[in-house]
Amino acid sequence: MLLKSTRERRRAQRMKIGLVGTGLMGLPMVERLRTAGEFVTAWNRTASKLQPLKDAGAELASSAAELLRSSELILLMLTDAPAIHEVLLVEECRSLLADRTVIQMGTIAPQESRDLHDEIRRSGGFYLEAPVLGSIPEAKAGTLQVMVGSTPEQFEQWSPILRQLGMPRYVGEVGSAAALKLALNQLIAALTTAFSLSLGFVQRQNVPIDTFMQVLRQSALYAPTFDKKLQRMIDRDFANPNFPTRHLLKDANLFLQEARNLGLQVDSLAGIQHIIEIACTEGLADADYSALFAAVNPEAGNPEAGNPECS
Repeated sequence: MLLKSTRERRRAQRMKIGLVGTGLMGLPMVERLRTAGEFVTAWNRTASKLQPLKDAGAELASSAAELLRSSELILLMLTDAPAIHEVLLVEECRSLLADRTVIQMGTIAPQESRDLHDEIRRSGGFYLEAPVLGSIPEAKAGTLQVMVGSTPEQFEQWSPILRQLGMPRYVGEVGSAAALKLALNQLIAALTTAFSLSLGFVQRQNVPIDTFMQVLRQSALYAPTFDKKLQRMIDRDFANPNFPTRHLLKDANLFLQEARNLGLQVDSLAGIQHIIEIACTEGLADADYSALFAAVNPEAGNPEAGNPECS
């Protein structure tokens, strides 16, 4: 059939990208790629999360298998490695991976990423990891920090696509970028918990918060994330998360497992892990991770809130 326009000819020549996982980060990433002129098909296990893309006229697949059939490059933005296995490595989909390239962009453990690499290569496909640092605003603006674990040749090949989402940086072989992302997310947990404790302490000691923040901002102790989360903590408003608490717990657990295997002393993070578990047990699993403040600083009149039974 003859193409009707130059626009259609360009569309036919574009790389066919499939993105799996249109949650908090995947949705703006699809929108960003579409705005950049890429041909993107999306699929999500929870169909309701596809509605904003459907309303925007985006291409949608009815199943993971359909997405694989129609895509040359598959971007994964799923919660964890088990979810990836459930979607991509079931029998129906495994046979469709031949000659496809899979870029894993979520936060998983380094060994999980290496294992995925091996399984996808055995299925005839190609694999690299490109986890991102940043949240919804950066995803919308295309300013995510994209950390890539791959061969140098793969990095060169796929950087033009990744640059539509942010700033790709070559880290090393598969597993190295996953390790870097976990290291950074461990800092998110540690900084947020430490700031929550100091903020709660000065509040209860009647130190003006403005004074506390003025001194902090002028010191080497300051991190911008403190100001980003300050008002949420003061207001105890943890709705509309950029990064939910349960995902931070998942990443803390992954880091603890990997760090223990390396012989590192992890008692400090084990304490933070318990704080995150408290927040999840208190009904804040899907809230913004600034909800750690509520776990560290239970409201007056609820002395048991700081020591719940964690499942």
